[in-house]
Amino acid sequence: MKKSLVALKAKSESLYKRFKKLGNFRRGSLTVNYRKCGKKNCICGTKGHPGHGPQYLWSITLKGKSYAKRLELGPELQKYKEEISNYRDYKKLCDEIIQVNEEICDLEPISVVENKNEMEELKKKLRNLFKKKYKKKWIV
Repeated sequence: MKKSLVALKAKSESLYKRFKKLGNFRRGSLTVNYRKCGKKNCICGTKGHPGHGPQYLWSITLKGKSYAKRLELGPELQKYKEEISNYRDYKKLCDEIIQVNEEICDLEPISVVENKNEMEELKKKLRNLFKKKYKKKWIV
C-alpha cells in the first residue's frame, strides 16, 4: 500500500527530530583482550591461562590504516560505549531518512514547463551540464 505524501513528510520530520537528539558519536568498536607477556616464568604462559587482562580497546580503521586506543575501565569506557552506540543509531537513522526521502521523491510530481523557450533553455542547460561532466560528444 502506497503512503501519502503528507504522511511521508511527517515521518521525515520525526526522523530529523530524532537526529537532533542523537548526541555525540564516534565510529569504531570495543574489544576485550587478554595477552600473554612472553616472559619465561610468567603464569600467563601456562596451558589454559587466558593471559594478562582484561584490556579494553577501542579500534577503528580509517583509509586502510588501523588505530587502537587502550581504555580505562570506568567512565572513559562508558563514554566510548555510548558514543559507539550513538553512531550505530546514527547509521540506522540515516538509512531510514534516505528510504523515506526516496519515497517522497517518487510521489512528488514533476514540474511542468509550458513555455517552449524555457523548455529549450532547460534542455540546453542540462545538455551542457552532462557534456562537461562526461566529456563526450553529444548529438544535438
